[in-house]
Amino acid sequence: MTGTLYIVGTPIGNLEDMTFRAVRVLQTVDLIAAEDTRHTGKLLHHFQIKTPQISYHDHNRTTRTPELVYRLQQGSLIALVTDAGMPGISDPGYELVKACADAGVLVIPIPGASAAITALSASGLPSDRFAFEGFLPAKEKERRAQLEVLRSDPRTLIFYEAPHRVLKTLQDMAEVIGHDRAITIARELTKLHEEFWRGTVGEAIVKVSDRDPQGEFTLILSGASQTTAPLSEETLKTELHSLLGQGLSRSEASRQLAQQTALPKRQIYQLALQIKDDELAQ
Repeated sequence: MTGTLYIVGTPIGNLEDMTFRAVRVLQTVDLIAAEDTRHTGKLLHHFQIKTPQISYHDHNRTTRTPELVYRLQQGSLIALVTDAGMPGISDPGYELVKACADAGVLVIPIPGASAAITALSASGLPSDRFAFEGFLPAKEKERRAQLEVLRSDPRTLIFYEAPHRVLKTLQDMAEVIGHDRAITIARELTKLHEEFWRGTVGEAIVKVSDRDPQGEFTLILSGASQTTAPLSEETLKTELHSLLGQGLSRSEASRQLAQQTALPKRQIYQLALQIKDDELAQ
């Protein structure tokens, strides 16, 4: 018989969020595959768990995945944990799960805390439809391009962000999506200095600018409004013609119209390219 891979959720801050089932599983498996063995070692020490660990993270997943699958095929019971929350969310855990599924190894989830769902539940923003986007790209050009794709999404959007990048991310959100979009900022969830702030993206920029951001951030952004009927291509071209006639470049005219319509700038820019220079002179 093959073994079993347990996907074990661990606390995202407060150790009291550890479940009885998670403790029992970590005590009884043969091995714990941890993102950071030193970090997980502190958790194990707190709950008096003596199970040996092995590292499993971004830098060794290529070689470690087949090794773990082999052990599981030989009958081992292995628990996968991340530094905080549910494995497979913004970490390479899903690759091990897929490899186990392909190899016919049983995979059992042990539910636990998740920063994304924890923040969403207290955000005060619609939670009936949402999308988890994880970390946006670190480079500004790629980050703005991704926000362009998301700007017309009607679902509530969930992002993770590092403290040294949160201000730049908010500024890009304001530029691409708009200053007036509602947002909730959750910081240090379940920890001593847990904080929720609610307002608009523009107000959030002022809030973050007035302090030195610290801790882990989860950003909950409201979806695009769907109250207005979609504009026709002809209407968009007419608006572009007017803006271009005022002396704006195609790029600037597209940016302004994108902010007004919540449509991707790239889509509007393609329409702007269809307007010939001699048409503007008329």
